[in-house]
Amino acid sequence: MGDKSDSGYDPASLPDLLPMYYRKLFPYGPYFRWLNYGGAPKSYFTNREFSFTLKDDVYIRYQSFSDKQEMEKEIQKRCPYKIDIGAVFSHRPKDHKTVKAAAFQAQEKELVFDIDMTDYDDVRSCCSGADICNLCWPLMQIAIKIIDRALRDDFGFKHMLWVYSGRRGVHCWVCDEVARKLSAQGRTAIAEYLSVVKGGEQQTKKVTLDDPIHPSIRQSIDIVRQHFHDYSIKKQDFLGDEEKQKKVLALVPDDVLRKTLEGDFEMGSNSGNWWAIIEKREKDCVSKGSFKASHHIVEEIMLQYCYPRLDVNVSKGVNHLLKSPFCIHPKTGRVCVPIDIEHVEDFDPMAVPTISQILDELNQTSAAAADDSGKKVKDYKKTSMGEYLRIFDKFLKGLESTWSGKILKQSDENREF
Repeated sequence: MGDKSDSGYDPASLPDLLPMYYRKLFPYGPYFRWLNYGGAPKSYFTNREFSFTLKDDVYIRYQSFSDKQEMEKEIQKRCPYKIDIGAVFSHRPKDHKTVKAAAFQAQEKELVFDIDMTDYDDVRSCCSGADICNLCWPLMQIAIKIIDRALRDDFGFKHMLWVYSGRRGVHCWVCDEVARKLSAQGRTAIAEYLSVVKGGEQQTKKVTLDDPIHPSIRQSIDIVRQHFHDYSIKKQDFLGDEEKQKKVLALVPDDVLRKTLEGDFEMGSNSGNWWAIIEKREKDCVSKGSFKASHHIVEEIMLQYCYPRLDVNVSKGVNHLLKSPFCIHPKTGRVCVPIDIEHVEDFDPMAVPTISQILDELNQTSAAAADDSGKKVKDYKKTSMGEYLRIFDKFLKGLESTWSGKILKQSDENREF
């Protein structure tokens, strides 16, 4: 049997809970509205790849569906532990074996980003691996703000869907038409543009800024600065002991400044005071012109500790699969829910409902509940999932406003929210 989490979810119960979740709570209507993109061209949904991970890690690629009804039927039949969304292909993915390999090509997909807390293990001291807590989650808030701003202001994208991965990270789906049509080269260029922290585990100093600092990075520094005191100093106490101090000093390339700071640290203080000393020492060195190396050390340290760490390979390929929104994370039981970009700081991953919680909520509500117009209320609206579906619906309405001249009228059956 699995161990129960703090939320009361037991991983061993998942096979029993998923059939009910997929029958009662998975939001097929809004989900189809999203991936159908207005129904023009009609093949857009039918040529989309879905992959299912079933119990015991059985993995099925190249699933595709002719319409919402077929998708709903197949998901309920298979009860996947995980659903991944792939590209829109030249042919229906389920027919890929009947098509010559050279002719079966991934043509379009949302531009996607995957940010995983595990990649920050060298700069967070509260947790490691898959664990998260409210002391390190601000890293995801900073990441969302920085990437979303750059995508909007620097590239002109408007329709970003941010989704909690269910455990330790976030995903971004850029859904503008121009983003979906990007080549692998275009995706790579954007991902590289957004990458500032570079180098593997063996590389100590991962951020080196040019002079002058690029305007986009300058804006990112402004976002980090808004959070840096609360996150790095108060929550992480990032200069709080000798080992932590050595990690920060290793990022100072100038020998004279580094030795001066070592002397400062020996006199004893706290993270807040030490950070103020680093800022003052750098300022003094710059004003005296005594630097041999970069004179953006304060900004480089801030970015190394807080700048988004992207899994660039996820973003580069048109054919890369990414976990679907509204899946259940098997380990935590949490739903992969949308995040409201206007209220990023209010999003609490620990408060995200689990599958057991929302099924309990559903059992406690009236089966015959109706809204003001007398229309039957969707089951997910009767649970904690309702607020996240409102966020999703707001995103969908923004998307639909761009589909002028396309098939705008969705049937009531498909327009579920």
